[in-house]
Formats: sequence, C-alpha cells, structure tokens
Amino acid sequence: MIYVAPNADVAEQASLGEGTKVWHLAQVREDAVLGENCIVGRGAYVGPGVNIGKNTKIQNYALVYEPAVLGKGVFIGPAVVLTNDTYPRSVSPDGTLKSAHDWTPVGVTIEDGASIGARAVCVAPLTIGRWATIAAGSVVTRDVPAFALMAGVPARRLGWVGKAGFPLKAEGCFWVCPETGAKYVEDLNSLKEAEDSA
Repeated sequence: MIYVAPNADVAEQASLGEGTKVWHLAQVREDAVLGENCIVGRGAYVGPGVNIGKNTKIQNYALVYEPAVLGKGVFIGPAVVLTNDTYPRSVSPDGTLKSAHDWTPVGVTIEDGASIGARAVCVAPLTIGRWATIAAGSVVTRDVPAFALMAGVPARRLGWVGKAGFPLKAEGCFWVCPETGAKYVEDLNSLKEAEDSA
C-alpha cells in the first residue's frame, strides 16, 4: 500500500512503488520514479525525472535535484543536498533572468547501499560508489569509491566501511568488519568483497 500524507505534493506523473511513503510537506515532481518501500521524509524534495531504487530512505528536508539517480537501499540523511548545476547563476551575462532552458542539469549518482550523512552536500556531477558512507556535514566534490568512508570539506577518504556501516579494521591482507566478520580486499584505490565473504 502506498501512503501519501494529505499535505504532501506528489505529481500525477510521478511513479511510486508499492509500500512507498511520502510524508508531510514533501514534494515529488513529475516523472520521478520511486521503487518499492521508499520513504520520503517531511519537507523533502525529489526533482522531476529523478530515479530512486527500492528500500531507499530520503530523510526530512533533503533536496534531491534532477537528474539524480539513487540505487537500491540508499540512505539520504536530513537536509542533504544533491546539486545539479556546475556553474550556478540566476542571470545570464547580459543580466536577464535565466530559465530552465538556459543551462543543462548534471546529476549525482549514488550506487546501491550508500549512505549520505545529515547536511552533507554532493556537488554534481559525481558518482558515490556502492556501500560508501559520507559523514554528516561533508562536501563531496569528486567521485567516491565503493565502501569508502568520507568526511570533511572537501570530503576525503578516512578509511573503509563494510555493508553493515562499521569502519573496517586491517587484519593481514584483509579489511574486516568488526560487526559481521565479513572480509574485504583493497584493490588500488577501491575495495571489494573477499571471495570467501561473497
């Protein structure tokens, strides 16, 4: 069953998957596609044509501007902003007000399982790899590898996280999750699951 709060604004042309909930004062624009069991929190904004995978949570007052693409199981914390304009200006060089036709939006892609902490800003265009974690308040300005733990302004990699979200600990040639025991191996500047953990 789909739930839309009475004072939410969901365009008729938007597509909501079964089990999705859109809470008070949220806006989901035309041609946005949300998979099953998504949550759009109070006051959040989902732009036109944004594509969101199933089991994704968009917390209160987050702004997901088009043409963002979010994978399955993504977490968008409160007041996160996914931008879409590389060179923002209200007016053209001649001083006339810019319209939607005067610039080309660029998007943020967030792969399956990644988490973006409260008030983080992701400056498009960029891709955040699967299961990565962006710390609250960070400003992400470049692509993020899978399983990376990023923090700061601009965000830098502080370490690695596993699927459970806990920072991984180095043990021999593996990175190990202290919560689940899952093992990962580092490959240049990225991380992947060890074959015996898959």
